[in-house]
Amino acid sequence: MQTARTVPAATVVNLRDLGGIALGRDRRVRQGVLFRSGQLSGLDPANDRAVSALGIRTVVDLRTADERRWAPDRLPDRARLFVADVLGDHPGVAPARLRSLLADPMAAERALGGGRAEELFAETYRKMVLSPGAAAAYRAFLETAADPGARPVIFHCTAGKDRTGWAAAVLLMLLGAARATVRSDFLAVNPAVRAAFAPDVAKFLDGGGDPAVAAAIVEVRPRYLDVALDAMDERWGGLDGYVRDGLRVPDAVLERLRDGLVIRG
Repeated sequence: MQTARTVPAATVVNLRDLGGIALGRDRRVRQGVLFRSGQLSGLDPANDRAVSALGIRTVVDLRTADERRWAPDRLPDRARLFVADVLGDHPGVAPARLRSLLADPMAAERALGGGRAEELFAETYRKMVLSPGAAAAYRAFLETAADPGARPVIFHCTAGKDRTGWAAAVLLMLLGAARATVRSDFLAVNPAVRAAFAPDVAKFLDGGGDPAVAAAIVEVRPRYLDVALDAMDERWGGLDGYVRDGLRVPDAVLERLRDGLVIRG
């Protein structure tokens, strides 16, 4: 099943082009206009030719204020930054402090052992669907993606897996992707994220950390997406209600999204 195509960037983690993903009825996402990634704090705009070639106009940063302060983005040439803080209502939750969770194995065991790490992340996915602050951030992201003058767009969080993963899932469903397609794309980031966090995980394990805790922190799991989808279905009766009543995205924005991002063939 087609998932987002990896862009071989030298200084950006987990950079992927959503173009080419199947949307059903002989339709696909347009290539070269919408990209997802990890944070851009390590970007070398002058020397990373893979990123320069994308012609990015807008970077949508889904991170919290603390994350942006600790690791500010470096922007591609002539790109503008747009902040859409998904977890501003809950800045201390797990996806906003991935590396700090891996920094102290013993503290991690006390707080996250015995399956608690997966529970913590799953609950965060509920917050990403249900909190008003997250709704405002995801609405702003969709409005930006729908703006022809803003594209090409990169949207990202820290690792490009949780907040970014739900953003991509919502967008793909809005464009017509089946949930099976969305699930495949959601899980496809795991190899890149494991590679990006390999040094942190190695130190964690060398310090006596539990591999199961590390995996729950670094990976995305099918359950995480299921929790988000279940919250959407239970609260709003599905995608249409979520977008209309939860995110409050105007119909004109949805039309621009589909007109600009969907192609035949």
